[in-house]
Order: sequence, then structure tokens, then C-alpha cells
Amino acid sequence: MLTNSNTNLIIIMGVSASGKSTVANAIAQHFHYCYLDADDFHSEENKRHMASGKPLTDEMRAPWVTNIKNYLERAGKNQEHSVLAFSGLKKQHRDELRQAGLNTIFIFLNGNKTTIQERINLRKDHFMSPNLVDSQFAALESPLSEADVYPIEVFDPIERVVSDAVSIIDLHLLGNSRKQTA
Repeated sequence: MLTNSNTNLIIIMGVSASGKSTVANAIAQHFHYCYLDADDFHSEENKRHMASGKPLTDEMRAPWVTNIKNYLERAGKNQEHSVLAFSGLKKQHRDELRQAGLNTIFIFLNGNKTTIQERINLRKDHFMSPNLVDSQFAALESPLSEADVYPIEVFDPIERVVSDAVSIIDLHLLGNSRKQTA
């Protein structure tokens, strides 16, 4: 979403275990942006709910997304560029973050259930239950038709995924800076 904002927001989105946190952290380091993990905005109640193997309801997700949006609006006022690791499963949630008024781009880490299940089974010390993979895919509303969403397949090594994301972001940011100065 191109705005008049000079503050950039890069959202790395996808189902659980798609590599959002790893990719977002690497991109934040590359661009010297603030790294944010949407998981940190969940209430303890939401985390316990997911750890017990139950998916969040839309009612449970709503205040979580609103808290993230409010934080991003404050960051925008302070001209703090950010990279956010965020599931972005629902179009409504992506749209709400777009309303923060920042120069936003989404990188969609796309993978199949088999790959994601293998990854989530290997994770340790994460509140998300491995039993929730099916519910993550069921909740995912495809972002592929949205103009500011760029998909990257997660089958490649993480270095390649990060490199591909950086290339896309470079083109997006360069293109937007040209439009703003024109």
C-alpha cells in the first residue's frame, strides 16, 4: 500500500513454522529496521489457548491485531521503520495493518502442509501446538491477489529465502521513493 508516509513497514507473513521470525529478523538486520514479532503482542491467555492445541477464534484475534496496529501507528509517528513477523492469515487483519498509514509491503512465505508440519515438529520451546497446522491452513485467506503481497516459496534454504525477500523489498522501496520524489 503506497501512502504519503516516509515510514516503511515490511510484514513477513505465513502460517506457523513458515520461517517468519527467522526471515523477519534477518531482514530487520539487513535494513537496520526495528524487528517486531506479532507473537509478543498475544495475551498470555491466547498463548495458553494455542499451547493446549486449540486455534484462536476471531474474537480472540481481534484485540491482538488492534494492539499491533496501534503500536505501528506510534512507530510511524516516530518514523521508526519496522519489520513485523505476523501470520496475516485473514485478509481483514492484513487490511487493518494497512490502515496504520505506513508504506507497507507483505512478503508471504508460502509452503505446503507437509513441509510446514515437518518444521513445526522440529521446533522446541514455542507455544504453538504442532496440532494446529491444519487450522492454520484452514484459516489462511490467500493473499496472492493483493497488490502489495509478494510470495516466496519456503522450500529453498533460508539464506535464499532472505536474499529473495531483500531483492523484492529493495525494488519496492526504490520504486516508492521515486514516486514520492516525483
